[in-house]
Amino acid sequence: MTAPLMPKATAVWLVENTTLTFRQISDFCEIHELEIQAIADGDVASNIMGLSPIDNNQLTWEEIHRCEADEQANLVANPLERNVKEKNLKAKKILSPSQRNDKPAAIAWVLKNYPQLADSQICKLIGTTKPTIEAIRNGTHRESSTLRPKNPVIIGLTTEKELDKAISLAQSRQEKAKKSKK
Repeated sequence: MTAPLMPKATAVWLVENTTLTFRQISDFCEIHELEIQAIADGDVASNIMGLSPIDNNQLTWEEIHRCEADEQANLVANPLERNVKEKNLKAKKILSPSQRNDKPAAIAWVLKNYPQLADSQICKLIGTTKPTIEAIRNGTHRESSTLRPKNPVIIGLTTEKELDKAISLAQSRQEKAKKSKK
């Protein structure tokens, strides 16, 4: 599961407004149980205002009441909240400056690890242009001397699923080319 956007603020709200166990809050917010206990004791996060997961559409009151009644139950985020990460990857998004700066490193990683990918596939995966790919391949890119390959999935430029799909497509294209030469 993905932690809420502001896990400590969400944990503060859950501690103050529910009778959930520390374990339940810890599991949902992905914060250590001892830190949840420290929040409840006022030792940690005393200056953090609570953030309602209900107002953020991460949880419902029904889900909270269900878990309050059963201490063994785990909080389950709303389906929309669970799919936010996937939806953001599908949607056209504005890249952060660090992601834009990491595009050449991602291209270098793809060229190094999967040379069988066509330039058009790399363009689609990373959101770049063929001249940029060619410049990185030839070593004429302005950042060539300082370029360190980075996995585009980790950077957030593509998904593992899209990368695997592109690789399998390239491999099948290579196999067809080998068969036609024979």
